[in-house]
Order: sequence, then structure tokens, then C-alpha cells
Amino acid sequence: MPGDLPDPIHDAVLAAKLFTLSPQTFGGIVLRGSGPSRDAVVAAIADAMPTRRLPGHIDDERLLGGIDLAASLTAGRPVQQSGLIEEAKGGALQVPMAERLGDAISGRLAQAMDAGDATLVLLDDSTETEDTPPASLMERCAFHCDLSGSRQWEVDWPKGKSAPVSPLGDEAMHALAATAAALGVRSLRALLFAGEAARAHAALNARREIEDVDLAAAARLVLAPRATQLPPVEQDEAQEPPPEQPQDGESDPSDAEQQRPDQPLEEMLVEAAAASIPADLLAHLAQGKAPRRSGGSGSGQKRKSGLRGKPLGARPGMPRGGARLALIDTLRAAVPWQAVRRREQPGASETAILTRKDDLRVRRFEEKAARVTIFAVDASGSAAAARLAEAKGAVELMLAQAYVTRSEVALIAFRGESAELLLPPTRSLTRARRALSELPGGGGTPLALGLNAARETAEAVIARGRTASLVILTDGRANIDAAGKPGRKQAGEDAEASAKAIARADGGRGIDALVIDISARATPEAAALAETMQARFLALPRADAKTLHKAISAADPSKVAA
Repeated sequence: MPGDLPDPIHDAVLAAKLFTLSPQTFGGIVLRGSGPSRDAVVAAIADAMPTRRLPGHIDDERLLGGIDLAASLTAGRPVQQSGLIEEAKGGALQVPMAERLGDAISGRLAQAMDAGDATLVLLDDSTETEDTPPASLMERCAFHCDLSGSRQWEVDWPKGKSAPVSPLGDEAMHALAATAAALGVRSLRALLFAGEAARAHAALNARREIEDVDLAAAARLVLAPRATQLPPVEQDEAQEPPPEQPQDGESDPSDAEQQRPDQPLEEMLVEAAAASIPADLLAHLAQGKAPRRSGGSGSGQKRKSGLRGKPLGARPGMPRGGARLALIDTLRAAVPWQAVRRREQPGASETAILTRKDDLRVRRFEEKAARVTIFAVDASGSAAAARLAEAKGAVELMLAQAYVTRSEVALIAFRGESAELLLPPTRSLTRARRALSELPGGGGTPLALGLNAARETAEAVIARGRTASLVILTDGRANIDAAGKPGRKQAGEDAEASAKAIARADGGRGIDALVIDISARATPEAAALAETMQARFLALPRADAKTLHKAISAADPSKVAA
């Protein structure tokens, strides 16, 4: 791997320069991490090409264009207004706080990008790796730059301009494809972006033919930020002995020799890309965690509402059943038809706005559903007391943050021949502590019954419009079947069936789940249970309450607010 790690600000400036050379080719650039460095890059982009700022509260009419209501009422005829996308043609739309962009607006922008009508500068102000702008826009932006750790105030804008460059040859494209595969980048669009970035980098340096340094820059700028895995290490390379020290009278190897000129092109590109993976992403990949691309928060899943929440665009409909009339949108829908309707109603007042049922629009809102985390605790065996103590502490820590996340918790304990809902969904610390104060332990492990009880509780939560997630604390070694009878074979089969039912629940979407193996040593049974359940898995022997709470937060930040 190269000795000198790439400078994030240098790569961000280079990516910004390539983007401004051919905005339509690269679609957009994502700049993560607020600070002076990002401000300097944004200012440099604005100097190189016109930009327009996209307000976070923009509606479809302002974004796409439509009827200018005030001008139409004044003129007595429909007056069209241009949309922000059309106004920004030839430049770029700057999107602040892009991680909060709604699905409707991001969908409109993605359509405009596909049509070649828009290019974007997405400003990502999130602090967590898992929080990103919408995946549909990230996919269409060639460059993803992380400036979180940079504090440089000034940037050195590269000189150069676009020029004709020969297309990529088969060897170069094969090397880029192999690099993408090694980093776990599955998107064909990313591979096409990398090829165009190599050509643009060559043009920037006044080269007509693509060289290895251009391919390395493309891998570094386009493929590395999209990595979902670390490149595999060959066994021979991992076991390679350290180089021999030079003998007296011998000179050190030259720089050219240290760069291994006979190194295959694709290996060189993989090393270049791996060297530029951001530190926080590298840590996640080293732990086997692919970056999550959801924009969710701790409050649960989004749902439509007619009464409260984040305002969305209006829709046709009647203002009844609690739905509120969107007056401005209703007038905007009626204005284009005024001339036709006045001819149909000759006696109508000249100042009246003639409306029809089809003109009516109602407001829409988006609110976050309350989240309920359901703990299902294996209370069997000699370690039951320790497990229940850990669960008690974790539940209390979750409840202490419930006022922030609007989350609730429930507790199920399974032992002997039954599973019992000890704590229905609640935010009450007093009620929770009372229920947690005395929990029985010992006996067999009716894992199937515990999983069934957890699934039924989750389905009841989902039926009430809330978001459910499961945390299963067990070693996975079932010895009591679903009928409450002993027998490891049947108990294992019943537990597997119950786990599959959780994976198929909620209309086939499955229930979000985490299996935690808290036995003294990690067991294959618990890992197999998580795989069958399509859940995440953590092995935490001897975990205390705080460790358990941190593990749940790290495995899925949507369960607990940071």
C-alpha cells in the first residue's frame, strides 16, 4: 500500500474540478462534513460554474414550475413560472442538509438528473456514518468526498480544461472492474463514472492517452468512497517475510524498485483505492459492517398523516375525515380553467374564482411512528440471574432516553415450558422497574415459544401503526419444543420455524431483529438462529448492561438515540 495517504481536501478539490469540467457526465458531488474546508470547496465550485441553492421546504411548483398564483390573479389569466431546476440549467443545484431530503423531492431530482436537466452539489451535514443523503441521489453523483476531519481554509484549484481523450482500453476497464469487485462496489453506474473520471483526469493533465495514474485517481475518487468491504488479502502476501536489510556496501532499493513496476494494474488500483477509504468507513469495514444507506432516525419509520408532522406536497382530495384544505394549491389548480368556466357561466362575477370539486387539494404531512423495542430474554439455566440483570439494566438505559427517541420497550422472558410478556410496551420508568424487580429464572429453554411471543407482540405493535424491533438475548440452545415438551431435536426444529416466521412477518417484509449471544462462549446455534431470522448478530459473552446498550446502539442506531 502506498506510504503516503491521500489528503482528503486535495482529493475533494480534484473531484470538484473534474465535476465542473463536465457536470452532465458526473451528475453531482457529495461533500460531507461541515467546516471551513467544505466551505472553501463549495466556494470554488461556485466560482467555476453558476449554482442555485435549493431550499429545504421547496414544493413541487417551485421546483418543477407551474402556475404563478399571484401573477395569474392580477393578470386575470394563467401565468406560468419557471421551476428551480430549469433556472439552474447550465449550473448546479446546491442542496444543504441533503441527509434530510424527503423522498418526494429526491425522486423529482433523480428524474431530472436522468433527463440531463440537473446536476447536484449535495452538502451532507450528518455526524453518523449510517446517515446519508437519499440513496437514489448518492447513486447518481460520481464523487463522494468526506471532509469531516479537514480544517483547511484555502484550496488550490487545479488548472486545466477539458480536452479529447482516447476511450478506455479493455485492460483498463477490466482493472477498474476488478477493483470495484474487490471493494464490494456492485453498481454499474459507479464503474462508468470511474472510467469517465480517468479520462477527465488525463484531460486535466493535458494527456491524450490514459495512464495508470489516471486510473488510480479514478479508483481513489469514485470507487473507494463506495466500498462495502475491505479488499481480500492474498495468503502469500499476508505471510510474505519482511525484506532483508541491505549488507554493508550495498545501497537501499531505489524508489522505482519499491513501487514494484511489475505489479499488476488491478492490484495497484486496489491499493490506491484502499489507501483513500475514510478512517471511519475503514473502521466499519474492518468490523464487517457495510455502510448503511438509510436516512432513518431514532423515531421509527415514516408514515403519512393528514394532521401533523413534516409538510409534504398537497394532493387531490376532499377536506374531510380530519384532512385539511390546502387553499393555495386549490386556487393554483383552479386558475388555469377560469376562462373556460366563465364561458360556461356567463353571469359569473368577474372577481370570483370558479372552482370545481376536482380543484380541491388537501394537505399531507409525514410523521415518525413511535418505535417499540421488544426484549426477549432467555431466562433458563444457571446463568439466568446474570442475563436478567443485564436485560434489566439495558431496558432502564433505553427508557432513560425514551423522551428523546419517542421509543418504548417491552420485555418477554421465556423459561421452563412457557414464555411470558412481563412488561407490555411502555415508557414509564416506575412501571418498568416494578416489573423488572422480581423475575424468575431457571429451567429449560423454550426458544420457539419465546420467539413466537416476541413476534406476536411485534405484530400487535405494527398493527397499531408503530415500528417494532426485536432484541433476542439467548445462546440459541433450545431444549423445549413449541408444545412445552422436552427434546432437543424437535425444539430446534420449532425454533427454526419460529425464526422463519419472524423473517416472513409484516407482509413478507420481516421484523427488524438483533440476536445477542450472551453465553460464556459464542455458540454456533445463536449465529444460525440470526441467519434464519435474517437478523443482525452480536456475540457478547459476559456483557453488562452498559455494554449491551452500546452494542444495540452500534448494531442499529435507529433503536437508540446517540
